[in-house]
Amino acid sequence: QIELTETEKKIFDRLLNTLRHFNLQTQLRVAGGWVRDKLLGKECYDIDIALDNMLGSEFVDKVQEYLSTTGEVAQGLAVIPSNPEQSKHLETARMRLFDLWIDFVNLRCEDYSENSRIPTMKFGTAEEDAYRRDLTINSLFYNINTNLVEDFTKRGLEDLKFGRIVTPLPPKATFLDDPLRVLRAIRFGARFDFTLDEELKKAAACDDVKTALAAKISRERIGTEIDLMISGNQPVKAIDYVCDLTLFWVVFSLPPKVEPAVSEECYRLSAAYLDASWKLIQLIGCSNFDVSNESDEQRRLCLYSALFLPLRSAAYKDRKDKKIPVVNYIFRDSLKRKASDADTVMNIHKSLEKFLSLIPSLLSNEDIQLTEVDWGREFDDVPFTSKLRVLTGFLLREIKDFWRVALLISTLLYPTGTECSQDIIDKHFQLDKRKNIFVSVDNAIVKL
Repeated sequence: QIELTETEKKIFDRLLNTLRHFNLQTQLRVAGGWVRDKLLGKECYDIDIALDNMLGSEFVDKVQEYLSTTGEVAQGLAVIPSNPEQSKHLETARMRLFDLWIDFVNLRCEDYSENSRIPTMKFGTAEEDAYRRDLTINSLFYNINTNLVEDFTKRGLEDLKFGRIVTPLPPKATFLDDPLRVLRAIRFGARFDFTLDEELKKAAACDDVKTALAAKISRERIGTEIDLMISGNQPVKAIDYVCDLTLFWVVFSLPPKVEPAVSEECYRLSAAYLDASWKLIQLIGCSNFDVSNESDEQRRLCLYSALFLPLRSAAYKDRKDKKIPVVNYIFRDSLKRKASDADTVMNIHKSLEKFLSLIPSLLSNEDIQLTEVDWGREFDDVPFTSKLRVLTGFLLREIKDFWRVALLISTLLYPTGTECSQDIIDKHFQLDKRKNIFVSVDNAIVKL
């Protein structure tokens, strides 16, 4: 049973009144994520309504016409045309009612070609639409006409109850039709802490599916899914799934001729750093990152910085024979993320050796050792009493608002700075000790 909010009741009443006013025989079904989240007891404001016998734009016109007879006006209207190249297979009509955007589409079934994830679309039944969904937990409908939840795959409700990630149809065929579903399965599995089905995992890890993911899915779509994982509530679990299913180098693809060469097993170290940074963030508190409302953004880029920490020294040469950091390639080419993300993470990595050289003095107030660190200028003549403040100020000016993120990442390397040391792999990672280092250095910097 789904409990509707007062706003949802008002919206659905207007839609049902439209049916009655025009004597329409249309079945209105809320599809996918809204049904799933409501059954899990979570609020969801993303309402997608599937129509069984008309296009979304046609129904929106009817709703608008009905509202005009009652003196009401829709707050906003929009039609988003189909764009198969961007995986927008059918036209979507949008209407804003009671401060919520509602999407209207028709039920559909689809056929995929061998070399493209863009299907041939046509009107379908509710059952056909349910089976074409990526996961059984996303295949449920809430029938507005009857007030009932509909489970046409006969598995959605059970899998939701027992926390299982399963595809409605055989997983390998499902993933070969649309390989992006592999990453969506991982994301939802991590988000809800659900168990991935064993057959699903076998299919996701098979060479055919990995090849299809690399060949058929745009890098933008892959990057969007990864960003949702990193920004989500279980980023470590999500990336662990990516690693376990041997998808790490498919997703985070490298350029040719990387120097120094990156070990095939490097992804394990990346996952370990991500895990350690996530736990350290929890211990320290995300609010310590930034006094503004940007702490979520800082957390996201902190996790990326940790994930790519083992790759920070790796580089390749572009067409102009210019040496480019591999991290830059991953952000801009493998994930197609914004350039500012790449620049921020590279700046954080660049600042680490300087932070590591300052931490002993900030902890103990002893003289600073400047050997083996390129500060870009001479500081030998600066008196000791001022040197710590000058160097710290110089570093903070370089890294700006992300200095606490850089400090946190530095504590993962402190005191040795050795990337492959055993304590990096150690699941405990001495996090309490590293938290104390972070807090002490943070306080010392603030007092300078």
